[in-house]
Amino acid sequence: QLQLVESGGGLVQPGGSLRLSCAASGFTFSNHAMSWYRQAPGKGLEWVAAITSIGDSTNYVDSVKGRFTISRDNAKNTLYLQMNNLKPEDTALYLCGTDSGFRGQGTQVTVFS
Repeated sequence: QLQLVESGGGLVQPGGSLRLSCAASGFTFSNHAMSWYRQAPGKGLEWVAAITSIGDSTNYVDSVKGRFTISRDNAKNTLYLQMNNLKPEDTALYLCGTDSGFRGQGTQVTVFS
């Protein structure tokens, strides 16, 4: 059974950092490109970052470039999102997803002053 479980969210002040993790199981993780998405309160789902199956290329939405870093460890079947210099507008539910459209339940990130 395909499963994605996000963790690492929490409350942080502006300028702070968090590292999100996404543990994958039930499929061959190393064969799939992966992405992070987020959904802010009252808004639609937004793509945030993507990484190729072997981690040799990444892409980001403009609003997080230079602040967020997506990475993966295929030996551990885990996807990561390092988030630095967090801003209140980064507050959202963060979800990881496969290139086939499956997504996890998400982990909440709240940036408050």
